[in-house]
Amino acid sequence: MVNPTIQRRRLGIALKHAREQAGMTQDEAAAAIESAASKISRIELGQSGVRPTDLTLLINAYGVPEAVATSMRELAKAGRQRGRWSSYREQLPAWFRTFVDLEGDASEIRSYQAEIIPGTLQTEAYIRAILTSPGTPDEEALNQQVKIRLARQSIIDEHTELAYVLSESAVRRMVGGPDTMRDQLAHLVALSQRPHVTIQVLPFAAQTYAVSSFSFVILRFDQDSASDVIYTETFTDADYLDRPDLVRAYTKLWDDLRAAALGPRAVAFSERDALTRYFVE
Repeated sequence: MVNPTIQRRRLGIALKHAREQAGMTQDEAAAAIESAASKISRIELGQSGVRPTDLTLLINAYGVPEAVATSMRELAKAGRQRGRWSSYREQLPAWFRTFVDLEGDASEIRSYQAEIIPGTLQTEAYIRAILTSPGTPDEEALNQQVKIRLARQSIIDEHTELAYVLSESAVRRMVGGPDTMRDQLAHLVALSQRPHVTIQVLPFAAQTYAVSSFSFVILRFDQDSASDVIYTETFTDADYLDRPDLVRAYTKLWDDLRAAALGPRAVAFSERDALTRYFVE
């Protein structure tokens, strides 16, 4: 059974297409359900479900044919089911919950990380070091956060197509001490042996204009680029972007970063290349 997140995403895409076909703005659509444009945006991104009464109002406002309307109602019903991350939702920041859902349902993930190893590639020791600070919550809360992050790594075993470009900063930054970093690098090498996982490093010496000082993730579903979502985050918030021009811009940046990075063999055969030198010099 397809996850509710995917169903909400599909419904959001269908509603967005219907709105645009009707020549309506998000503000005009929001007026039809007596709400704010931000609610329409969340619905179209699949970040939130849509109530049956609101869906009917939108269907009528957009002039959606009955056959399409029936499909929309079925998607809306499926999207209201409990997802696999339901038991963890209260432990996650509200702005991060959608990403965890999308990450688990994506067929392909492309991730550029500027400063730290991405969560899905982190060892438990690295996770604990990242999450531990003077303001660290009690041990029970910390253990729960570690459990959630490790659970997210199930996407590796589900054979989602995963591609990562890590800046040299991300792999050089000392987190948790030399032993933690040594084990973390060994973990990257092991993961890079998997046929559906590609890990590359963008060295400081790379001759390229394609340098991004911030991390981003491109999530793709069912090989359909029209449903791609770009995810970026700050310390306390996140953006989910799906405008075609923004998706194209980030995809072009990703392609440029990947072209400038060391090839996957630089990780898979670390004894023979620059990646090892980062940690033995």
